[in-house]
Amino acid sequence: MSRKPELRGRAARLAGLLPEGGRQAARTPFVLLVVLLLGGGLIGLLVLNSALSEGAFQLDDLQKDTKNLTDEEQALQRDIDSYSAPDALQRRARELGMVPGGDPAFLDPGGTVKGVPSAAPAERSSLQDEPVSVVPPEALPTTPSVPSPTDGPLPAAGQTVPSPTPPQSAPVTGPAGWTTPQPATTPTPGR
Repeated sequence: MSRKPELRGRAARLAGLLPEGGRQAARTPFVLLVVLLLGGGLIGLLVLNSALSEGAFQLDDLQKDTKNLTDEEQALQRDIDSYSAPDALQRRARELGMVPGGDPAFLDPGGTVKGVPSAAPAERSSLQDEPVSVVPPEALPTTPSVPSPTDGPLPAAGQTVPSPTPPQSAPVTGPAGWTTPQPATTPTPGR
């Protein structure tokens, strides 16, 4: 077996300061500490990498959703623009039986009338066979009407009750000054 060489002088004094079997025992905690630090660092990097990739996937999904919603918003805006175009409004007004309005009159704050109003021309649309009666919302009944004793007998079960005729109203003005034509027998209020 091998023997340790004998130390002399200064080396012997230094060797006397260190314990004989302490070298191996002092290395073990240091090696364990280094292994634990390296393992913890690798696990930390793995967790951090997983969190970053998950965030990247969520960001990608949100960007796709944003793109889809932006495309849908642009399509809806195109629809709104096509419906609000002057020619589309004119066509829809003619379909509803409206005609271009006459010259308007203006009221001053003092109550004087400026301008001479003219009636709308009574031209009929070729798309419509019968007149359309347009009633403003304030003229519609808000509560169901209950027949009064002067209206006559109540209808029997299974009979339909005729709806009351709406009151005659002034011409309804629509988009871009269009008004509904009034029958020739009905006078226009205020004239």
